[in-house]
Amino acid sequence: MPAHWLFGGKKMSHSTLKNPPLIAHIIHRLAIGGLENGLVNLINHMPKNRYRHAIICMTEYTDFSQRIQRNDVTLHALNKREGNDIAIHGRLWRLLRQLRPTIVHTRNLATLEMQTTAALAGIRHRIHGEHGWDIGDLDGSSLKQRHLRQLFRPFINQYIVLSQHQRDYLLNSVGIPETRINHICNGVDTQRFYPAFASQISALPNGFAPHGTIVIGSVMRMQAVKAPEILVDSFIQLLTQQPMARERVRLVMIGDGPLLSILRERLSAAGVMHLAWLPGERDDIPDLMRSFDVFVLPSLAEGICNTILEAMASGLPVIATQVGGNSELVIAKETGCLIAPANVDELTATLAAYLNSLPRIQHEGNAARCRAEQEFSLNTMVERYLAVYDALITN
Repeated sequence: MPAHWLFGGKKMSHSTLKNPPLIAHIIHRLAIGGLENGLVNLINHMPKNRYRHAIICMTEYTDFSQRIQRNDVTLHALNKREGNDIAIHGRLWRLLRQLRPTIVHTRNLATLEMQTTAALAGIRHRIHGEHGWDIGDLDGSSLKQRHLRQLFRPFINQYIVLSQHQRDYLLNSVGIPETRINHICNGVDTQRFYPAFASQISALPNGFAPHGTIVIGSVMRMQAVKAPEILVDSFIQLLTQQPMARERVRLVMIGDGPLLSILRERLSAAGVMHLAWLPGERDDIPDLMRSFDVFVLPSLAEGICNTILEAMASGLPVIATQVGGNSELVIAKETGCLIAPANVDELTATLAAYLNSLPRIQHEGNAARCRAEQEFSLNTMVERYLAVYDALITN
């Protein structure tokens, strides 16, 4: 049921207001990434007559913003300087006083302190989202980060977490009451991400992966927390252990980041760069996913990973590390495999098992697609966010 409140002495609903309530989403930067992708999906699929949206970027926004399909969303860049930029609080305060949003929704540790600025700007309804773990605190054990969350706890009305792991952390380590924590898993657009069909033309370079080749694929930010070097080292080890596999296996890693050149150099030094393709950032991810046979994500920490959901919707078995919310997505031996993080040998053995069992690839890929459709729809995600927003402004 839509939320209602008194307006001019008359009870009104979201759908009868000319100007629905405004939500100001505060993020670090709007660019390709899991958090950002989830935000864009949420805005694109939320009914226009329920809420309006403004995206406030601490630093900047990129061409990724063109994925926003609504023409009523405003974008704002605060151009935060590197390090401690105290002046950003003044810029945000003035912007919030101008926009006058009904709700401010910050995300992750990088924007947590903006909750105080929102409170000082008179914004009564404030939400904070925890979407993943920082490279300096992969398991929530950092006392400094825990104390920071405790410090800003009084300014936050409600929390949204993506995984059970993050929920337990806020509840048991930070001391957030259970009534203020909302567990909402990401959703995936199963109309945009779907399995390949027989006549599909591959999005990979011509001649790179001949018919019958097994393509090991990954999509990630090439940074330390994603541990892309583990996948590269496992691929090299696999080809060393099984030289004949050079004829039938390829590696594709999509994404940009500080480790990209290092990964290319490592593959070149091993003499296998011609069997791998690391093109950097791409905007045709759905087509590329349909060109993969197995999806791998070797990350050291995760919340709920969008790329895992996209791979599942694309009909791919997923090999992921047993960290964060990955076990909430991947069912071992049914839709993929869960392995220990930072373990090259285990990943190599797992890849070899898939290469030697094409029926397993097909069976687990089909099961992954079914699970994405049944458990992780965008409609379910949107309805759960709406319920949190509605309850907050009516209480």
